[in-house]
Amino acid sequence: MEAVQMRSITKWFGSLCALDHVDFSVREGEIHSLLGENGAGKSTLMNVLYGMLPCDEGEVLIHGKPAQIRHPSQAIELGIGMVHQHFMLTPVMTVTENVIVGGEPVNGPFVDYRSAVRQVQEMIDRYHFGIDANTKVQNLSVGEQQRVEILKALYRGANILILDEPTAVLTPQEVQELFAVLRDLKAAGKSIIIITHKLKETAAIADRVSVLRSGKMIDSGLEASRCSVNDLALMMVGRKVDLTFTRRSQCVGQVAFEVQNLNLAVKGVPVLKNLSLKVRKGQILGIAGIEGNGQTELIEVLTGLRRPDSAVILKDGKPFSGNASDFLTAGVGHIPEDRLSRGLVTPMSIEDNVILGYHRRPRFAGKGIRRSADIRAFADEKLAEFQIKAETVQTPCSALSGGNQQKVIVARVFSEDPDILIAAQPTRGVDVGAQEFIHNRLLDLRDEGKAIVLISADLDEVRRLSDRVAVIYDGRIVAENDHDVWDEMELGLLMTGGKGGVTA
Repeated sequence: MEAVQMRSITKWFGSLCALDHVDFSVREGEIHSLLGENGAGKSTLMNVLYGMLPCDEGEVLIHGKPAQIRHPSQAIELGIGMVHQHFMLTPVMTVTENVIVGGEPVNGPFVDYRSAVRQVQEMIDRYHFGIDANTKVQNLSVGEQQRVEILKALYRGANILILDEPTAVLTPQEVQELFAVLRDLKAAGKSIIIITHKLKETAAIADRVSVLRSGKMIDSGLEASRCSVNDLALMMVGRKVDLTFTRRSQCVGQVAFEVQNLNLAVKGVPVLKNLSLKVRKGQILGIAGIEGNGQTELIEVLTGLRRPDSAVILKDGKPFSGNASDFLTAGVGHIPEDRLSRGLVTPMSIEDNVILGYHRRPRFAGKGIRRSADIRAFADEKLAEFQIKAETVQTPCSALSGGNQQKVIVARVFSEDPDILIAAQPTRGVDVGAQEFIHNRLLDLRDEGKAIVLISADLDEVRRLSDRVAVIYDGRIVAENDHDVWDEMELGLLMTGGKGGVTA
């Protein structure tokens, strides 16, 4: 039986048709992957199902019965739960407190916390989530936090689960753990919809696949086992995409950027410990590691956002220091790992965000006066070049899909032609067409003699683009070697503290 049927769903945003008479259905007890490029309409369709957006035309049926879903509370009553890409948890609260908030069991006038812990732990054990109901969320890994979000939906009676980009911030090991959880949920009769760009993962977990492109359903309900990754990419983008292509550096030059004996403590706890690394001109140095091993703090030091307790930083062999503005002025570009907290001011327009940090440059301002026409022309050019899907450059970044927000940041950084680029999760949340584009631009920059430090949770990305790979664990570089020395399993072992070797 169909758990969800969406018929002829149409949604307009001004003159932009985000969904054009879309039909979509999900069976009971299946994992259904909803694929599409950035801005294809995936999140919009699911926001209609979850009651976050009204549709202009069409109807929704839940278990065969027409449903009027105008608010998430109505969706929850119908057994629909949604886990968003950006988690909505309170770190200082326990797993149980996060799960039950808004639906606390009571004993008279008081919250029956003991009963709540028992209920939550029973759910954790039933679905093999492998966490403790009494643990504070701030002490959980990213993958474990995601399970808490899933628990919140299950606690409220969800039989239909929508997961928005569930693997975007997970390591390969955490992805496998999530897939095991999803298979257990499927075996329990849950219907699961995964919004994703990741074709390899779709092939690994989905029963059926539906593909949206430019607001239209290209194909719906395809058996995943009968679709190759190349077939799906072609349907998504409308052309062939090659994510296996790479090219190696032909001319590695002198050391361009070097950090020696970097030490940093946060709130008295050592986070980076005698860390040293260097990247040469015409080289991509990839840094692989499980999130939470010091990558964020390392990125902040390398971009002037945080001052280390001690370190020697050299640019072109000369000591270098300063704040984030000084680093930008010196030609150190930065693609931040969190586009919302570090990369964008989302209420501002695309044209304002695409010059952010560089807005005082002579081509954008003169004598303190904004060159509006030049900024508009520059933004229009980048909108077209980077295929950012928006009505105009005056569209606020808050109205863009996550992938298109990422494109705004990449467009800004690449356009400044930095000597050194700190690229943190550069393709997080972007579709296969955009990944191919960004990867090629990174390789072009490197071939122009630029030095690039690539920090990514995507091991395929690290191994394919990097000339050398360094592994970070517990705030230290524990191994470094050429890109082809370790396979994925060996890298995974090193990332969890296994034995490895460092070579010069």
